[in-house]
Amino acid sequence: MTKVLAINGEFFCKNLTGIERVATDTLLVLDGLLPPGRVELVLPANAQNVPQYKNIKCVRLPVAAAFFPKWTQIHFQKYVFFNRRVSLDFSNTCPYFCPGIEFLHDIYARLYSSDFKSRRDKLIRLYSNIMYRRIAKKAKKIIAVSEYTKKTIVDRYKIDPARVQVIYDGLGSYKKIEPDFSVFERLPQLNKKEFYFTLGSLSTRKNLKWIAENARLFPDALFAVSGKPLPSVVPPELEALKNLPNVLMTGYLSDGEVKALLSKCKAFVFPTYFEGFGLPPLEALSCGAPIVISNRTSLPEIYGASAHYIDPDNPNVDIAALLKEPVEPADEVLKKFTVENSARQLAAVIAEVLG
Repeated sequence: MTKVLAINGEFFCKNLTGIERVATDTLLVLDGLLPPGRVELVLPANAQNVPQYKNIKCVRLPVAAAFFPKWTQIHFQKYVFFNRRVSLDFSNTCPYFCPGIEFLHDIYARLYSSDFKSRRDKLIRLYSNIMYRRIAKKAKKIIAVSEYTKKTIVDRYKIDPARVQVIYDGLGSYKKIEPDFSVFERLPQLNKKEFYFTLGSLSTRKNLKWIAENARLFPDALFAVSGKPLPSVVPPELEALKNLPNVLMTGYLSDGEVKALLSKCKAFVFPTYFEGFGLPPLEALSCGAPIVISNRTSLPEIYGASAHYIDPDNPNVDIAALLKEPVEPADEVLKKFTVENSARQLAAVIAEVLG
């Protein structure tokens, strides 16, 4: 019997952040690398902006995905189980009883359980840990997005390293986005080349405490902070940042507006203390921005000598002085981490598993 891959299409119901962008971009390239009849994209009824594929067959189920564990563990899992498919999930989850090829971008909830404080946070942590363990123990193949992530999975769950394939994230459609410079009319406080910029989900691990304390220590520096607070693990530093005169909370920014700020900032600052890969600095480099990033977890592995590094526990850093230190050009980093490279490696894993 010919094996068929079923891809969990839940990401077409979510906001287009890092994992969702990587997933959608990878599928566009993957569509041209796999033969017809071997891959299905299983979509909830409320999936939006689904492209037309040549070789990937779209299967839309008559149920919406609002509560994503229910979608994955009931509706998607039933489809995979009863149709004898091999599952592929891009977002740290799997159908519990039939895991297949599963991405583990990180095991954050396992490593930083203290970041999950509220009742809702603790439920998210519980579900995440169940998924991590199930993927680690039962997946046909685990995809990690860095050697750092692979090592943490292998060490924590005591599994055979051969079961984990490293496939780095990469830039795809982001390169085609046109910068929207009208953002400087809406935010006139941001004179070009006179501000530092940071963005990402405004969660605890993004370490906004570092930005707040650095802004207090260096009142002549201006920071623009963009991102959407998550319903969980929201840092208390958000309120502190709003009250600092040299910090501008920009609110929601479109991709074009973000790209405009990245292309005109003094530097992109990313003091996160935990990343499985860390896509925003790659996007910043593609816009020509110098990057000032944490020296923790996967980031040195990804960005090498092309970045200025900071200790995420020490905010007493003169960024202007740090930027005067030489770094290597970003060309090799941008050449290595592309969606085309990611999709080719994923296609090889799929071919191996399907046989």
